[in-house]
This record gives sequence, C-alpha cells and structure tokens, in this order.
Amino acid sequence: MFRPLFVFIGTRYTRAKRRNHFVSFISLTSMIGLALGVLVMIVVLSVMNGFDHEMRSRVLGMVPHATIESPTPLSDWRSLGDKAMANKQVLAVAPFSQMQGLLTNNGKVSKVLINAVDPVEEAKVSIIGNFFKQGSLDSLKAGEFGIVIGDNAAKKLGVGMGDKITFVSPEVSVTPAGMFPRLKRFTVVGIFHVGAGEIDGYLAMTNVEDLARLQRWPRDQVQGIRLKFDDLFQAPRIAWQLAQSLGQGDFYARDWTRTHGNLYQAIRMEKAMIGLLLLLIVAVAAFNIISTLVMVVNDKKGDIAILRTLGATPRQIMAIFMVQGTVIGVIGTAIGALLGIFAALNVSAAIAGIERLLGIKFLNADVYFIDYLPSQLLTSDVVMVCGAALLLSFLATLYPAWRAARTQPAEALRYE
Repeated sequence: MFRPLFVFIGTRYTRAKRRNHFVSFISLTSMIGLALGVLVMIVVLSVMNGFDHEMRSRVLGMVPHATIESPTPLSDWRSLGDKAMANKQVLAVAPFSQMQGLLTNNGKVSKVLINAVDPVEEAKVSIIGNFFKQGSLDSLKAGEFGIVIGDNAAKKLGVGMGDKITFVSPEVSVTPAGMFPRLKRFTVVGIFHVGAGEIDGYLAMTNVEDLARLQRWPRDQVQGIRLKFDDLFQAPRIAWQLAQSLGQGDFYARDWTRTHGNLYQAIRMEKAMIGLLLLLIVAVAAFNIISTLVMVVNDKKGDIAILRTLGATPRQIMAIFMVQGTVIGVIGTAIGALLGIFAALNVSAAIAGIERLLGIKFLNADVYFIDYLPSQLLTSDVVMVCGAALLLSFLATLYPAWRAARTQPAEALRYE
C-alpha cells in the first residue's frame, strides 16, 4: 500500500525503539497524560449532564412548571383550566392548594409543605406516581384525611403505612378559652422516594377537598391550577400571558424559575466552568508533546541531515514530525475516550458500590437536591472533548516540526 514518505517515516519514528530511553519515557508520559485528561473531562461532563437531566426529569417533574392563582380561592377551576389548555404549549392542568406547617409524631417534628391535589388530575402533571415505595395517589380519598409523605420525612417522624400523624397549622383558632393552633390528624396512606432530599423530606400530599375543609373553604374551592408545559423553558412567558389574558389583577402566575431556577442555572454555569478548567488540563498534557518532539528532533538531527541530502524538502521534514506528534495525540485521545466512555457509563454504579462497602453517603440528601451520583453520557461531549484534544495535540507539533525543518545538514553532520 502506498504511503507518503513523511507518513512512513513519522509513524516509524513513533514505534521504533530509540537509543535515548528518556525520550521514549517522555513520549509515553505525554500519551498517558493526554489520555487521563480526556478520561477525566468525559467523566466530569457526564456527571454534570446527569445532574442537569435529574434536575429536569425528577425535581422539575415534581414541582409545578407554573401555577396560576388568585388572591381569593377559586370555585370553578375547570373552566380556568379549559382556557389554559387552549394554548398548545400547555399539556395538562390540575387543581392544587398549598399549606405550610409542621408534622408531629411522639415528640418528633418535621416541617412540611402540604400539596392538596386531585389524585386523578395530579397524575397528568406530576411524575410522583413513578416513585411510590408504598401506597399510591389513589389512596388519597376525599373525607378520609389521608396523607402521602416522603421516606425521609417518614424516617424522621418514625411512622409507616397506616400510622397517625398530626399536622400543626401556623394559623390559630379563636375559642372562648383563648387562641390555639389549628391541629388535624392525618393517616399515612403512601410513602414515596424521589431521590431529591428537598422533596423527600419536605413535601407531603393530601386530597384537595380535605385541605379545603381544614382551611374552612367550600369543598370545591382551590388555591389555583398547576400547568404542565411541553417546553418548560417557555413556562415563565406563557404563564404570565395566560394570567394576563384571564383578567389583569384577578390572577397571577408563578413558575419553576422562582423556586429552582437559581439551582438550574448554577448547574449549567458549573458545567461550563468545570469544562473550561478541565480543558486546560488537557492542554497541558497536549503541550507536553512539544517537549517530547523537541528532544526527538535533537536526537534525530543526523537522520534529518541525511534525508535533506537525499532530497527531502523542509516541508517534508516538518510533516514527518507533525505526523509523529499527531500519532501520539491520536493514541492518547483514543485511549482516554474509550476509558472515559466506560467510566462514565459505570460511575453511578461504582460510587453506589463504594458507598455500600464503606457504609457512608457521599451525597447527603439533607445537603444536596439528589442523594446519588447521576451520569449521562452525550455523544456531543465525547466528540467535543476528543476534537479539542486532537486540535491541541496538532498545534503542539508545529513549533518542534518547524525547528526540525530549519536544521542545516552541514551543521548536523559536523560532529557525526
């Protein structure tokens, strides 16, 4: 098979045993450094993608994309929902009411945000049904004052299925004997685990009619409607437009960017910054090729002089060492990419195994919004990382190759 002269000699230099073993060692370390840089960059970007994906699919699948509410309770939420559904971006609507307070059981206390829902309608706008450990949304029957809580809250309160817990409202009831906090006993009819510490430890659900009775509203009144959008990034704009179209001043909109927008933006910014920092590591590894090729050029001055006397042009000499440096970059990048892909696909299971082995939890649900290490490998990230590594490797070959092309045969052979 025909190969150009510079390709033949360049690849031969790469695989040949050199007299200078130190040069061979530097070449190997350059290759290993590049491979490690590519590996780490792929794994870290995959983990950041995993956080981004879990934020979208789990956390933002549980919290409302947007809500439309009124200063006074709504009596006919279905007509309001029909008007909202006229917008093609709105996939589903459901009624809701909210109330903050405390859950207590045998002296144990946990803060709680109770979401009052219609079990049938809620399944259309929330993914909570996919994460039940015990019970289901259908267990929230009107008039029975059942409650669904996260497993973190259940563990903190020491309760299980069928146990009674007391809800303490921040509002007070005025009686002839004085003012007392409003209390209500609920029965635990479901326990869920989403994997997000904030949700598993703070969110609870009950039937919308039961909370209306607790708030002393008519049974058909709700606080507002929850909207699910086809594109959640359109939620702020469309929700505001819907609220304005329904009656300016009569309705107002809230969306997910007010509750979790800062966290999502932080993840996106961290991915960009960490990617940039890791690219610098890859750049350092790639530019180690410069020192390798400089020493190779010094080691091969005699060969260069002989090639020049045989008619090789400076451009061919330059191409020889560019090929050699590029081969080092390609091999290092390929090894790093393969190891990085393997590590990214298995890092979640590996970390989970280490946690079980050591009996510790790296991501505490009380601190982080999820309690496990997610990973999502994207082809675009692998292509971007490998492309950047190959480009930097190629650029690193230019200066040593240019120096080799400037070698004068007479000077190189003077002491041979």
